[in-house]
Amino acid sequence: MKKSSGFLIGAAISLAALLGVVAHAQTSNQKAGKKAAPPPSTKPAPRTPDGHPDLSGYWKNMPGTTPVGNLGKDLPGFKLPFTPAGEAALQHNLTATIDPESLCIIGGIPRHNGSGLAFEVLQTPKKVAFLYFYSYYRLIPIDASRKHSEDPDPSFFGEELGHWEGDTLVVDSVGFKDDKVWIDENANPHSDALHVVERWTRPDEGHIHVETLIEDPKFYTRPFTYSRTWIAGGPDEELHEYSCSENNIDRDHLGFGPGPIRKDGTRGYDNPAPLPPPIPKSGAK
Repeated sequence: MKKSSGFLIGAAISLAALLGVVAHAQTSNQKAGKKAAPPPSTKPAPRTPDGHPDLSGYWKNMPGTTPVGNLGKDLPGFKLPFTPAGEAALQHNLTATIDPESLCIIGGIPRHNGSGLAFEVLQTPKKVAFLYFYSYYRLIPIDASRKHSEDPDPSFFGEELGHWEGDTLVVDSVGFKDDKVWIDENANPHSDALHVVERWTRPDEGHIHVETLIEDPKFYTRPFTYSRTWIAGGPDEELHEYSCSENNIDRDHLGFGPGPIRKDGTRGYDNPAPLPPPIPKSGAK
């Protein structure tokens, strides 16, 4: 039985390092003469029997998406429009909190939309499920007649209600936990007033896209947006079981905040040590 890899991912290994491993593997494959993955299909998006675009599939980071993990990706200087209370909350996260995901706390939305990790969508006429790398999921009812509760129980993904507007799946979420999570990889905060509206589309067979409106009048002076596109994975790609809490030996050694942030807004070190070569498979010469 393989030892769980739960402790390998967290704040101790930045998202940039993870992406570096992927890049290293891709380079190794190229050197080994393996064919590069074909470009994403631009054929028309498949549709469900009820006529809506089918968002189902395995979706992974599209090359060129930078800075991954930063909700300020589309803002000047990657700077979110903080209120004084929001700036104070950011400084608290930077100096007094450990990355919640490294402690096995659910990242929630909108953080997962900024992540560089893959996810899977399963769509039915009444519900849409998003399955994430850390074995987390969210289950969104699709019902235009439903309204938000007057006092929803706080949760990591919020109280999520979905409906279709033409070919766009709109997910409106309120009622988030506010004191245990970061809004993205860079420790940006949110309050209990967070309101997130996601607009999901599938422009063609090989891509899925989200336009996200983020409102939080306690921590941000104005609403702002975050957009992102992913590409379809191959037919043999899928999510696997992952237990963050199993063998998590890093948590007692982690520091506060997200670690260094590069000038390009990404999380990680400017000149990391080169990655070791891949471990050869058993029996390989």
